[in-house]
Amino acid sequence: MKNVTHTLVALIYAVTILACSAASRAQEHQHDTMPGMGKPPQQEKPKEQKKPDAMSGMQMPGMNMPEHSHGNSFAEHAHFSSGTGWQPIDAPENMWMWKLGGWDLMLHGNLFVTSNNQGGPRGASKLESMSMAMLMEQKQVGRGMLIFRQMFSGDALTVPHPGFPELFQTGETYHGRPLVDHQHPHDVFSEISALYDLALSRHASWFVYAGPAAEPALGPVAFVHRASAAELPLAPLSHHLQDSTHISYGVVTSGFTLGNTKDFKGTMLKLEASAFNGREPDEHRATIDLGALDSWSFRSGVNVGTRWSGQYSVGHLVHPEALEPGDLLRQTASLAYSRVIPGGHWCSTLVWGRNHKELEGTQQNSYLAESVVNFARLNYLMTRLELVDKDELFPPGPTAHAPTLPDSSRIGAYTFGGARDLVHNEKWNIGVGANFTTYSKPSALDPVYGKHPVSWEVFVRIRPGTMGHM
Repeated sequence: MKNVTHTLVALIYAVTILACSAASRAQEHQHDTMPGMGKPPQQEKPKEQKKPDAMSGMQMPGMNMPEHSHGNSFAEHAHFSSGTGWQPIDAPENMWMWKLGGWDLMLHGNLFVTSNNQGGPRGASKLESMSMAMLMEQKQVGRGMLIFRQMFSGDALTVPHPGFPELFQTGETYHGRPLVDHQHPHDVFSEISALYDLALSRHASWFVYAGPAAEPALGPVAFVHRASAAELPLAPLSHHLQDSTHISYGVVTSGFTLGNTKDFKGTMLKLEASAFNGREPDEHRATIDLGALDSWSFRSGVNVGTRWSGQYSVGHLVHPEALEPGDLLRQTASLAYSRVIPGGHWCSTLVWGRNHKELEGTQQNSYLAESVVNFARLNYLMTRLELVDKDELFPPGPTAHAPTLPDSSRIGAYTFGGARDLVHNEKWNIGVGANFTTYSKPSALDPVYGKHPVSWEVFVRIRPGTMGHM
């Protein structure tokens, strides 16, 4: 597998060299056709001068931020996605934007203060807070666009011990023991990355993305950035089968986009590959745990118009779990839909994810459907429906060997809720909301979780105003 990873890294560097060479030839061609160097000056048509846009500081659906000479696909998507993932262009953007010199600066994020009440014998009730803030700096450089991103989380300061209570959730560790029925907090440094997208022609661009804290080309847009999950504080139960690599300490990605990158009216395709550190973050949430780029992934993505986005990805993760010795092969596929409706928007996502644990020879599947409808401007209805195979509910110990407890269980979680904005303007979206979750599970788990556990949350949510749909 190391040979495969080395080959992948070599291919990425080779693609980088070829793309730079192609860009150099394109610039030479442009120089040859300048007045006085190619065509006679009288054949040159004067370029139309664009009038200043009074709303240049605001982003409307389907419009680009400052674009280079052949359009820019990533300049649009990077504002509200994770890593190099894509969401539909019509997904709402909640951010503040301003200019400084030749840079376009952006800030988006969210803060949830939640009364979390997980039912049943294994449940718990906690007052907690989850937060995320992402800074972006964007500038046109030559024929391309350069984007820096930094994402931070305050979870490490506000998480209750041992983590956010969440029935049937698994993944990562606390004090050297597997976390079960709790969601781990996010690291302080969730992303520190740079992306450069270079136009090769009017219908093709090449990009490279890298960082000490970044996200490889694997999985859908992470739930913390997904428009369909914007009103749901807790992570999906399927997080560690779909998008858990959204914080990876060491990532290099390269790829190409093909299609209409100018106005997004047609179909766009994206092919990309990553070499990365596949180990999950450790328990020290304020550190950057750099490691070897010994894992790999490939992803193909498609956007159809401004409303549809899909992807399929496969990746090999070396020793992702701290307490499990084996590697795993992950596959994911997702389809996202967003559209503007009178007085709001509608965003939905379907995700399938599968982990194949190579040492045990087992595989776990997950299926997720989530949706949020914003209507009459201030109101939201949301749902998340999941089926997830869980094989880590009973870590090694006396309880794990009880004959009535299965090694793997198919868990269903069905969440429904609503929210309403108390403040809704260009600067702020501040709202209150609530949701409840019911579950399906094997009857063998009744003695541990109860027959019919029900969980519920009440929350206050704070984020920047919606700049994308004025």
